[in-house]
Amino acid sequence: MKTSGNTILVTGGGSGIGLTLAQRWQDAGNKVIVTGRNAVKLDAAIAGRPNMSAMSLDVTDADAIAAFAKEIVAKHPDLNILVNNAGIMSAEDASAKRDLASAEATVITNILGPIRLIDALVDHLAAQADSAIINVTSGLAFVPFPKAPTYSATKAAMHSYSVALRIQLEGQVEVIELAPPAVRTELTPGQSTREHYMPLGDFADEVMALFAKTPTPEEILVQNVLPLRTAEASGTVPQMLAMLKSL
Repeated sequence: MKTSGNTILVTGGGSGIGLTLAQRWQDAGNKVIVTGRNAVKLDAAIAGRPNMSAMSLDVTDADAIAAFAKEIVAKHPDLNILVNNAGIMSAEDASAKRDLASAEATVITNILGPIRLIDALVDHLAAQADSAIINVTSGLAFVPFPKAPTYSATKAAMHSYSVALRIQLEGQVEVIELAPPAVRTELTPGQSTREHYMPLGDFADEVMALFAKTPTPEEILVQNVLPLRTAEASGTVPQMLAMLKSL
């Protein structure tokens, strides 16, 4: 993946990891479009940044995704990188019958949203030079967080989808997976101030350094996420589960 001269679409780019990486990419000489549902956050994200623009998108709405894809290709025919970052996470108690609305929303947002957007843009991306799809998953794709089983499952699904998609698009579109550890963002209430979570700036520094490697790694893995990513191979899944259970 080129580090500059791209036109990059970042979903969920109004806050957190999406916003920080979008601004880093813009600083590196890329044109960046951020999407989200909160217009106020989107306006703040692009303020004072002439090579950044914003477009509203609800990734849970299949019809909206189809219309959005047509609009963004018309406005930005040089679009060559899609970053599927938008996602939601909530704690769940699955030990008894419950309302599944939150779990279903998580599946729609975290799995169907990226799959639908990839489908809507894949033909365009395949026709572009230096094109890439970046799917943001999680360290929890490899060892689940017991308090968030549906979120963990959606990230595991997107890891698997990315692996398969990489093979299908070989030679046409680069497929990269970015799997963050626990980072200080507002993905969940209070997360931005949790002491043992990785500072967002430090995470972005390490991520950008990994993207600058040649060739670009298929998986962008900062040091903090490696204990989760390698847990199965190293036989430490029980220890990682115990650690996550205690959080």
